[in-house]
Formats: sequence, C-alpha cells, structure tokens
Amino acid sequence: MRLPYMQNKMRAPMEVSLRSLRSLMLLGIFLSAAAGLHAQLAPSPDESPVSNAPPPKPETDEPMTTLKVDVNLVNLFFTVKDKNGALIPHLTKENCSVQEDKNPQTLKHFQAETNQPLTLGILLDTSGSQQRVLPLEQQFGSQFLSRVLKSKDEAFLVSFDVDVDLLQDYTNNARLLERAMNKAEINTAAGNGAGGVPGIGQGPVPVHGTPKGTLLYDAVYQASNEKLSRETGRKAMVILTDGEDEGSEHKITDAIAAAQKANVIIYGILLADRMQYGSFSFGYNGDYALKRMSDETGGRMINVGNNGKKLEAAFAQIEDELRTQYVAAYTPTNSKIDGTYRKIAVACKADQGDELKVQVRKGYYALSPEE
Repeated sequence: MRLPYMQNKMRAPMEVSLRSLRSLMLLGIFLSAAAGLHAQLAPSPDESPVSNAPPPKPETDEPMTTLKVDVNLVNLFFTVKDKNGALIPHLTKENCSVQEDKNPQTLKHFQAETNQPLTLGILLDTSGSQQRVLPLEQQFGSQFLSRVLKSKDEAFLVSFDVDVDLLQDYTNNARLLERAMNKAEINTAAGNGAGGVPGIGQGPVPVHGTPKGTLLYDAVYQASNEKLSRETGRKAMVILTDGEDEGSEHKITDAIAAAQKANVIIYGILLADRMQYGSFSFGYNGDYALKRMSDETGGRMINVGNNGKKLEAAFAQIEDELRTQYVAAYTPTNSKIDGTYRKIAVACKADQGDELKVQVRKGYYALSPEE
C-alpha cells in the first residue's frame, strides 16, 4: 500500500531534473547564438578574417578555354583624286575595294579621316648640294608646320648630310620646330659651308673611295625604325632633298622596307639646284630615287626645282592631302604571320561609276605586333 507513494516521490525529482536539463540546454543554445551574433557584429581586431566565399571547386584535368582576339588587321591610309587631280573627300565603303596579292578582301572599317592625330617627321637635306635652297626650305617649311600641326599632332625634325642628326624631338610646338629648322646649317666633309670636295657632301659627283656626304637612305631608315615605328595612327614623313644619296650604309630598298613596316607615308619635295652639279648634271638621278620611295609608301614626289612659289604650293598640297585621307582596315584572308611582303591594290569609283585615282602604299610586311 505504500509502494505507489514511494514511486510518486521518486518520479517527481526525476521530472524536475529533466526540466532543468532542458532549460540549461536551451540557455546554452541561446548564449552560443548570442555569442555568434556578437562576433559577427563586433569582430575582434586580432581575429583572422573569415571568408564567406564558396569552397573552391576540385581541380580537374579538363583544359581551360582561352578567348582569342583577332588583332591581325591591316590598316590603310590613302587619298583619292579624280582624273583632274582634285581630292575626293566623301566616299563610302561601297565606293572602294581592296585586294591583297590579287585576292579580294573584306573591309571591316572605312572612314574619312580629317582630324585624326598626325605624327609627322621632317627630314631636311643639309648637304653641300642644298646650299642655295636651304633658306627656302627653312622659310616655307616653318610656315607649313605652323599650319598643319593641330592640338593632338606631333612632329620631329631630322637633318642629314655626312651625319643624321635629330634637331628637334617630338613636339606640338611649331615655334620649337621653326627654331630648330632655322639653326640647320650646310655640312660637308670639309666642314660647314659649300667648300667641300664635290661628291663628299657637295652633290652626287663620284670620287675615288667611298664618299660619305648625303645619308638620305640612312636618314629614312633611322627615322622610320627609331621614331615612327613606335607610334600609332596616321604617320607621314616629308623629305626636302635633291634625292641623291652618297655613302649610306643602307640601300634604298632598306629605307622603303623600314617605312612600309612602320606604315609611314613619304612625301618627297624635290629641291634640285642643277647649277650645283655643273657639267656633271647628266648623272643626276635623285628624282627617280625620291619618287620610288614616295610611290611605294603611298605618298608622292613633288618637283619644285629651286622655285620658292612652287615649294610653297607643294607644302599646301601635302597639307590638303594629309587632311583629306581615308582609313580602311581588313583582316587578310592569308592569316599567316610569316614576315612576307604582301602586295596591296585599292580601287575606288565615284557614285557615277568613274574610276578614281588612289594614292596608297604598294604593300606591307606580315609582321606580328611585337616586331
């Protein structure tokens, strides 16, 4: 009869203990959660940062896909004229076509460029044969630079004779270029002035040995490689010379190749004072060399003799052409980057169907961007 009472007395303390245990467990969970919340809101300055990023994916043997971007674009800068020599400024892509090694190419870009920044190199012949025309070059060359250089353009000035000298590095200041040009002096193997031996800085007359007097080809080669090849966009070189070379280490083909690899347009202003060559003028062929360099690179040669008005007009024509150019770009169907020379032909027609004259470089070298 006392057993039930004893059982109840024993069950009551057990129930209290279980309730206490559950309360303690709940309290522990609450305190742990509060501590975690506090840790998130106010982390210790000595604590290591905790990353919430998902764990890294396990490595696999599957190759990663790399996005390749086609940068093998050929850029062409050219001018277009009608049969009378007048510039045509408003053509569209539909008016023109391009071939590479006689294979048609698809133009990806075509635009008339009038305000794109211009990088310009002026090469001034200061050999003995230019004694009488140097003042004309200085006068009208300075005027040309003051007109043609816009806010985003840059130019440099090089003289060549028995040496190749940088008279003024890149600048947008036409006055600095004018000052450097006016300081240029005739230099021959016998020193400044026209007292040198003919053929050594004194014209194209050959002498015994290897004369070193007018380093025209070296000047074009160095200006292309050391200055203009590092630049992008529109690039032109204006050479004031009689076109004769004496003593260059490089050949005319080297000079042309360097200009083409740098995508430089050469304008040659032929200043040939025939009086300087005397009875030897029958051997003069500077016009051929200067015309070849100009034609191969998409420019042209302008013969002004020793006439100041013709020289002024020549600078005006070059200025107009540099401001009335087109730029076209295509990805060649021959995608090999093997350094070979590719011939280019660009043809344009007027809206009425008339054939137009295109002034563009004759080709390019398929070089990688690093070359």
